[in-house]
Amino acid sequence: MEPPTLRYRESIKGISGRKSFTYLARAKEYSRKGIEVINFGIGQPDIPTPKHIVEEAKRALDNGFTGYTESVGILELREAVAEYLNTRYGSDVKTSEIIITPGALSAIYLAMISFLDPGDEVIVIEPSYPPYTEIAKFIGAIPRYVPMIWMGSEEGFRLDLESLENSITNRTKMIILNNPHNPTGAVVPPRDIERLFEIAKSYGVIILADEIYDNFILEETQFTSTISFSEWRDYLLYVNGFSKTFSMTGWRLGYLVAREEVIAKLSNLAVNIWSCPTSFVQKAGVIALKGPWEPVKEMINLFRKRRDYMVTKLREIRGVEVWPSKATFYLFPSIEKILSNLNIDVDSFAEQLLEKKYVVVLPGTAFPDKAGRNFLRLSFSLNIKLIEKGIERFKEFIDELMYK
Repeated sequence: MEPPTLRYRESIKGISGRKSFTYLARAKEYSRKGIEVINFGIGQPDIPTPKHIVEEAKRALDNGFTGYTESVGILELREAVAEYLNTRYGSDVKTSEIIITPGALSAIYLAMISFLDPGDEVIVIEPSYPPYTEIAKFIGAIPRYVPMIWMGSEEGFRLDLESLENSITNRTKMIILNNPHNPTGAVVPPRDIERLFEIAKSYGVIILADEIYDNFILEETQFTSTISFSEWRDYLLYVNGFSKTFSMTGWRLGYLVAREEVIAKLSNLAVNIWSCPTSFVQKAGVIALKGPWEPVKEMINLFRKRRDYMVTKLREIRGVEVWPSKATFYLFPSIEKILSNLNIDVDSFAEQLLEKKYVVVLPGTAFPDKAGRNFLRLSFSLNIKLIEKGIERFKEFIDELMYK
């Protein structure tokens, strides 16, 4: 029983951890015992941070750039972010409309806690990145789930805009859009982004756009950034960061873009939460955006080859339906036929796969709410030899269960 002085607030009791980190911890435990674990659950590039970025961080440390910075981030980095967005997406972002955050997740948290009140409804496109739901629950807001529709292994996933619009009530405050989409690897087409802005305008709803995978476009497909719309200031809170594009997950560097008066308000809250982003990491962020970009392009090309290889291997397994993701570094195959034949759920499948074959995959239920219940997420952020070995173990596991 808890001591009477250590009473949690009610909203924290319902918060769940992230299964990806739970599986990571278990994988490390097996590894410490000398067992080779193949980890398809990891949500980060396996490529080291490019050397020129690392060197810039070292230089900043050597130069004593280790004190507090502005709470919104150093001007040099905000200028670099504005230049990147304006050059790539034809936007008109000003430095006063940017706040630098300790990771993109902090930007998401800052946006949600600043705009959502208890009882507000937030539309979450499922399957979804888990913190969207958990932050909403912590605030006391109510997640309303709209599914990505599974169209099969040829067409993949489609955003159900009709269902999304029908889910809006007079309590709806926010729509969270993750594009490119984790975990499915889908890219929402330009016409749907345009329609989403029309919906936001019609109903007076905020769009919180998380575009952290915007550089992981693996196909010749059209990607339209929400920041490219001329009316973005009226409806948009835009989040991006450095973790994926520059393989800087542990550096914790992201940013939030919104109209100037919003950033001014949010900076007052940010300074009371984290004071400022890490000083020398911001210097590294400047160099990351300025380039050279060749290491990023090489990484994307490598990941495209890995995706193609993994898709080929998975399609050789009876009962697995896989669509080649158009973006991110994930595949989200359906194993509905296998689960039905075995009469087990996807969580049991993933648990047994780890225990018997030492292969980590994430069950689709790790991505709220229910749309992922027949799916697994596999990251191809590991080398071809490990992919080959892991998929072979995966196939052996299914054969043993199905045909024993």
